[in-house]
Amino acid sequence: MSYNFYQPTRVLFGPGRLNELGENIKNLNLGKKAAIIISNGKSTKESGSLDRTEKQLKDAGIDTVIFDKVESNPLASTIMEGAAFMKENHCEFIVALGGGSVMDAAKIIAIMATNPGDVWDYAFGGHGGCKPYLETPLPVVAVTTTAGTGSEVDAWGVVNNEKYDEKIGLGGADASHPVLAVVDPELMATVPPKFTAFQGFDALFHSTECYITSPANLMSDMFAITAIENIGRYLARAVQDGSDMEAREHVAFANTLSGHVMELSACSSEHSMEHAMSAMHPELPHGAGLIMISLEYYKYFVEHHACDERFIRMAKALGREDASEPMDFVRALADLQKACGVDDLKMSDYGFKPEEFPEMAKKAKDTMGGLYAADRIELNEEDTVSIYRKSYR
Repeated sequence: MSYNFYQPTRVLFGPGRLNELGENIKNLNLGKKAAIIISNGKSTKESGSLDRTEKQLKDAGIDTVIFDKVESNPLASTIMEGAAFMKENHCEFIVALGGGSVMDAAKIIAIMATNPGDVWDYAFGGHGGCKPYLETPLPVVAVTTTAGTGSEVDAWGVVNNEKYDEKIGLGGADASHPVLAVVDPELMATVPPKFTAFQGFDALFHSTECYITSPANLMSDMFAITAIENIGRYLARAVQDGSDMEAREHVAFANTLSGHVMELSACSSEHSMEHAMSAMHPELPHGAGLIMISLEYYKYFVEHHACDERFIRMAKALGREDASEPMDFVRALADLQKACGVDDLKMSDYGFKPEEFPEMAKKAKDTMGGLYAADRIELNEEDTVSIYRKSYR
């Protein structure tokens, strides 16, 4: 039942809350110059959210510069380029405008803008240097435009090192939390159906994983089950009609709750497995990779009776109210994937080959073995390879 809970992020949740960004930043006295970090795509520019964010900051008397280099799976080299950009432009804080990749990158850039060396010096796992960062990172304001990672309220960021094909989470200290988060479902209305689904399942798995790992506790359970219920009821609606603001709001709520859940409990080896996948194939969206392996992954833990009652409870949360056995969760999960149109994803479409699976399994344990340690029962490398093989299409 024991848990630690520290949440220093001020959250502005609800439709239209972007309109309060400037006033809140001004009240926090973060400085007079900010870098707005966005992706290397077009979404924030075409949707108007970048213009609105710039205006909010300008009206608050804050000068801005834009760093628009972040990939869908952020690279270590981009982190270092971003940190240099912060220093060259004398930025006092960062506004991350985008999805999980942008917010993750922003938090790690904030660390490297004030700490010496290379970003991989501070990675724990793989070829990382395992050093703690000593200097306080720049403050980060997170304006999330997607509902997938919960990164707006947690202290972690995930980055790919292209030199080693490793993907590892960095951060974790109190000062790595965003100081302010804006969760405005109106900003998510233009996310395409496919990515709405990918992101929604990422949010779902944050909570399902944290619910079945050993650090789960009374507080994390409360957040996790509520998040699972909201995804189960509203994700398919948000996928089918992006302008359904009620559905968008509930999915956004589930996503932010899942960010809190990760702080209270721990994700499982499912996330380690996917990080190895998108480290080796960076074009793979994180949520898509999780979907690909999810059914076989959860079957493994159901078949080994890791926590039968918890799987039944999650099945009911997903909408299968008559659930009576653990496998009902896997059935409910399959039904939701079909309802969201993501039940036909194939690893082969992203260039995966079965002969890669042993290397992927080794990377999963070497780079983020801490998540394997959170599993209630052991998942070894051989079992990991088996799940990859059973999931392959």
